[in-house]
Amino acid sequence: MDVPVYTMSGESAGKMSIDEIALGETINVDLIKQAFVMYHANRRQGSARSKTRAMGALTGKKLYKQKGTGNARHGDKKAPIFRGGGHAKAKRRTREDFHKSMPIKMRRKANRNTLLAKLLDNEVKVIDGLQFDAPRTKDFTAFLEAIGIDKSALLALSADAEKSKNARLSARNIEGVTMCKADQLNTYEMLNNRYLVIDKADLEAWLAGPSSQTGKIVKSEGGAA
Repeated sequence: MDVPVYTMSGESAGKMSIDEIALGETINVDLIKQAFVMYHANRRQGSARSKTRAMGALTGKKLYKQKGTGNARHGDKKAPIFRGGGHAKAKRRTREDFHKSMPIKMRRKANRNTLLAKLLDNEVKVIDGLQFDAPRTKDFTAFLEAIGIDKSALLALSADAEKSKNARLSARNIEGVTMCKADQLNTYEMLNNRYLVIDKADLEAWLAGPSSQTGKIVKSEGGAA
């Protein structure tokens, strides 16, 4: 598969050859969904809580006198039947665990298969030299327009903080742009955004790095799994 490569100004900079077989050759929808659900579930804190009427911040004063008004009998506004009142069955349990897991080989195959799906849909923008001379939001906005980004985008930056500093500072305030480290690309991040924007060198490193180890012997050290 030949993937077009662009310059920072949106001009063609040749093509990058990617082995489709190494990415799974065909789209495995079930595997991708399983990985997406896992990554999404593992982001949940499980710390949701609600208050009883005794914990409310409203006044404890009786709304009106008990008899003679013709209205129903009420105490204070913290009763569960009132908007903003306490919950009749407040959630006060210990932290819930929503954690899910997958074998490391399956996770890595799902991540690579997701990249293949994005490539087939022309939703990957490979840049030859993704760098900014200075942190400037206006320059980054112009860059997105030049490469044809019209929807949400995942910006995969170099793991080298100094190298990616200007790009990170330029993109952090732009709505619809999510950032991650290039060596931590995963199914959830890629599917949660329409486009993937990544430097050619970083993509090559990801394809050849720990994420490519999906055979019988898998080393889990380093890189996203």
